[in-house]
Amino acid sequence: MQKLSRRFARLAALLMAAVLVAGGPAAETAQAFERVGDKFILVFGGRQPVPQLDPSQKYDWSTRMMQQALYDALVKYEGDPPEIKPWLAERWEVSPDARIWTFHLVKNAKFHNGDPVDAEAVRFSFERTLKINKGPAWMLSSVLKPEGIVVVDPHTIRFELTDPFAPFLSFVPWWYVMNPKQVLANQEGDDLGQKWLTDNAAGSGPFKIKRWEQGVLYELEAVPDYWKGWRQEKPLAGVIYKLIREAASQKAALQRGEVDIVEGLSPEDFDIVAKLPGIKVENHPGMTTFGIKFNVQRPPMDDVNLRKAVAHAFDYEAFLKIYNGNAKLQTSPFPFATKGHIDVPGFPRQDLEKARAYLAKSKYPDGGIELEYVYVQSLEEERKMGLVLIDNLKPLNISVKMVPLTWPNMTARGAKVESSPDLMAIFATPVATDPDAVAFQYHKESWGKYYGTSYYDNEKVWSLIEQGRRIADWNERAPIYAEIQKLIAADQPEIFGMLANRRWAMRDYVKGFQFSPVRFTGEVDLYTLEIGE
Repeated sequence: MQKLSRRFARLAALLMAAVLVAGGPAAETAQAFERVGDKFILVFGGRQPVPQLDPSQKYDWSTRMMQQALYDALVKYEGDPPEIKPWLAERWEVSPDARIWTFHLVKNAKFHNGDPVDAEAVRFSFERTLKINKGPAWMLSSVLKPEGIVVVDPHTIRFELTDPFAPFLSFVPWWYVMNPKQVLANQEGDDLGQKWLTDNAAGSGPFKIKRWEQGVLYELEAVPDYWKGWRQEKPLAGVIYKLIREAASQKAALQRGEVDIVEGLSPEDFDIVAKLPGIKVENHPGMTTFGIKFNVQRPPMDDVNLRKAVAHAFDYEAFLKIYNGNAKLQTSPFPFATKGHIDVPGFPRQDLEKARAYLAKSKYPDGGIELEYVYVQSLEEERKMGLVLIDNLKPLNISVKMVPLTWPNMTARGAKVESSPDLMAIFATPVATDPDAVAFQYHKESWGKYYGTSYYDNEKVWSLIEQGRRIADWNERAPIYAEIQKLIAADQPEIFGMLANRRWAMRDYVKGFQFSPVRFTGEVDLYTLEIGE
């Protein structure tokens, strides 16, 4: 097999850039991919680095995109609407009370080093994640203990939960299975291989690591004999994830043919590139909600009437304008794709008459207060939303102080009720389609997490959340979650905003893109992609 040299690829990119400057057809013909024989290596341009690969330690969109390429789980989310499909497990059963879950494994799955993926590997992986208590551990740690993970036989694993837990299956896709032998062979002290797995992998997924240049690029090599097989006629030979820090640079790289696919462009740039020859834009409604969280336990936002006044003063149509129409306003605290979503009656929209009426019933009938709005300093959309707030609250004699912070500093502020700001801009993506994944964001156990910075306090809601997750029958659960949505909306712990569409721009020869709204913002399933002729 003959691979194009990277030196040649760089030279080709320079030549194409020169043609582009000269006004030639480079935007139509430029190709970032490299060839390996008759197969291709796709180049993905992303703004977010991949600082950590360990499935037990961390997940965000770029990390999880790589984890899912390197590892497999018992089941996998696919499609829109998302469905849970068998993967390492070919089938499963659950007890009538949703407390005992039994999975039967496929018999042909193997790790990259050839070791079989068996029930012991599953047990080890789940126990490791619970012990490290990071990453996805929070999803199941309240109901799953190490002693409850039982190897029945080499191809059967049973989870005996401490309590009935109906959402269990909806979280399992994010618990990846690791090779115990590789992990323990690279253990330092009692770290369970955490240091080694930061930039190494012990998985069974469709790709394996080829190059890992932190902060520059990450290259994956396809596993030709992947146990699950390949759906494409000509699967990719690999993927290069190239780190490009600025959205404008991503756009330029796509136009010059230096990358095949990008995420994270500005709304305006997505609209621009969609009109260019040789480029297409995937545009799909997602599950990521944007809300402006109120700190409901500290003055002045501990006043529900003030919260309602602010919510009814806000111009919700501004959300749609900021995203050039590529967004949808929320009609509930739950995203549309969440099971059990309802349109909550009387959900707030801009109405200054109602806003003034609520303000009159508050502790601040004449306004005269300043609210602090904290947002991500590099996110232009959140800055624009702050400007809308300033304009909308002037008629109520309420001023807004805009405070841009880095994301780590924002989450540090929100980690304590004493320092969490009056208003905080938050994008949140549920990790599952089960309503528990959203409802639990409003439980006291979520206080201090980035999605729990409102410090919402309603014991009736908390009780309903706990009740709903312990009932197996959906017909009994559905009315509980309908009531939860209504109660949260009535308490107005935030400005419930919108769901921005998920968009990726790519060369038109990129095929096999499969969207699923349960994925994070820029996350793509690399397994299904291919380069068309």
